[in-house]
Amino acid sequence: MHLPAACLFDLDGLLLDTEPLHAQAWSEAADFFGTSLSKSQLIILKGRRRLDCAEQVNDWLDSPVGTEQLLAVRQPIARQLLSKAKAMPGAEELVRWCYENKLPMALVSSSASDAVAFKSLNHSWLALIQIRVLGDDPSLIAGKPAPDPFLLAAKRLAVKPNLCWALEDSQAGSRAALVAGCQVWLLNNEYEPCPSSNKKTSTKNLRHITQLSSVLKRLHQAKDAL
Repeated sequence: MHLPAACLFDLDGLLLDTEPLHAQAWSEAADFFGTSLSKSQLIILKGRRRLDCAEQVNDWLDSPVGTEQLLAVRQPIARQLLSKAKAMPGAEELVRWCYENKLPMALVSSSASDAVAFKSLNHSWLALIQIRVLGDDPSLIAGKPAPDPFLLAAKRLAVKPNLCWALEDSQAGSRAALVAGCQVWLLNNEYEPCPSSNKKTSTKNLRHITQLSSVLKRLHQAKDAL
């Protein structure tokens, strides 16, 4: 196996253990407006941009209130929860290895820039990933599950998408990366089923992992083979 031209990292649920916190915030906000969200509904929200999620949750409410009112309730809850978010096991080690070995990196997250800055306060190592495509990027036409975020990240790194490794944990993110042509490493967890193949999304470039150390091991092997 060859070294990738670049590693494209998701943030929530991949580098930081935030997905259960995001799900809790959406659930509590919906409860506030008298609607209980199911586990399957929360899975659908995973990996998507804040406004996209707000529009979806608002549609699910028994009595829709509009995204602005929904977010006014949800955001303070999320901010309090996310202030204590921890790094995913092996995340910092993986990012530092890429940095020290001069392997190009990009952060490809559906979170807006202000949210990423807030979640990064206790994780200074995230600053090592300087190229970023975030949910509010003015050059981004569509967010995950569209391939645009990964295509834009590859363009900014001046590499071909099919030579990149995309590390994801969500169905929306993995589909976006697969359609972009990346080699995808999907970190599985209890919150999400594996993506199924369909006419638009081939899973031949998809590898399932249970821990980030598996990716680091492959990178070591690829470097040693040079």
